[in-house]
Amino acid sequence: MKYETLNNITLPKIGFGTWKIGGGSSPNLKLDSAHQIALRSALEVGYTHFDTAEMYADGHAEELLGQAIRESNAKRENLFITSKVMPSHLRYDDVLRSCEKSLRRLQMNYIDLYLIHWPSAGSKYDDTFQALNKLVRDGKVKHLGVSNFNLKLLKQAQELSETPIITNQVPYSLSDRSYAKNGVLEYCQQNNIFLTAYEPLDKGNMRSNKTLEAIAKAHNKSVFQIALAWVISQPNIITIPMSTNPQHIQENFEAAEIVLTQEEIDLLSK
Repeated sequence: MKYETLNNITLPKIGFGTWKIGGGSSPNLKLDSAHQIALRSALEVGYTHFDTAEMYADGHAEELLGQAIRESNAKRENLFITSKVMPSHLRYDDVLRSCEKSLRRLQMNYIDLYLIHWPSAGSKYDDTFQALNKLVRDGKVKHLGVSNFNLKLLKQAQELSETPIITNQVPYSLSDRSYAKNGVLEYCQQNNIFLTAYEPLDKGNMRSNKTLEAIAKAHNKSVFQIALAWVISQPNIITIPMSTNPQHIQENFEAAEIVLTQEEIDLLSK
């Protein structure tokens, strides 16, 4: 696995996302067995960064992740767990309550990284960050970040946070460069902030092309692995693909070891 280190924080270039684990926006208990297999597979393969949220399956994703970790041989201190507070819970008391519930569902004493999941229209975030800063001071959260924030909101979050904002989690892939075009990626790269790319494979619906296929053939890898390798070839970018297929979970993990030439990176970037 390749790693990225910023502000003395080292994270794997490829982590494991849990959107759709346990269901969609609400729990689907019929999926529990298959999704536990997926989470155990990810832990056995060697993933150490797991990304979840109170919004995922209404908290059930956190429950399943916590259960899988407890049933594995993984040591908590060797894992990096990210969770998120939803935009309807950004008032002071709601933030504290949401974090407590996430900790309870995960059955953990702390969360490594806690994010504001989405911006909330009209919010000034003063209350939100008073609560988030308290969570860090109390040791219930180690680091703070945001998700889906534009450049203006990212800078505002930095001003309100007592500790460094270590990431902005946004969609980023070969086909979605919106956060490069709006200046967020460049700002993150210039200010020691991780850009955590979600949907790096366009929810599995990534479109291939001759360039991608030729590079994949040259490396004897899948086009999906090459797409992931392109994402993480860029400085300050880590990513969190999700799959419930053990083979794809393994292949996504192995994509971190692919070394693209600068020419290949340039061709894909175009």
